[in-house]
Amino acid sequence: MPLYEHVFISRQDLSNAQAESLIEHFSTVLADNGGKVVENEYWGVKTMAYKINKNRKGHYAYLRTDAPATAVLEMERLMRLHDDVMRILTIKVDAHEEGPSVQMQKRDERDRGDRGDRGDRPERRERR
Repeated sequence: MPLYEHVFISRQDLSNAQAESLIEHFSTVLADNGGKVVENEYWGVKTMAYKINKNRKGHYAYLRTDAPATAVLEMERLMRLHDDVMRILTIKVDAHEEGPSVQMQKRDERDRGDRGDRGDRPERRERR
């Protein structure tokens, strides 16, 4: 079956328990339609770049799924109809990455890449 990653944002005035129950609700929708949730993460309340429906913040949730396209379409349809869900994003991936998502990793653990000696920058002179 195809592999997908889903992120959805729910309203800020929900409690943490209600936001996490949305994850369970949509997981059962997938399971009822022949799919399964490989992993889910609740990212918490985060500030958004712009207001959505007069909300500055939202509860972010992340799902890694292994489901047929029909199950994903049904879940997305129900997400669009749900009053508490403001935005959804679904991406089809070739393989799921191991471990926690980038959002759940501590800032120091994230790979910053090889920066080298930064030879492309001119040297800084000291001011006196």
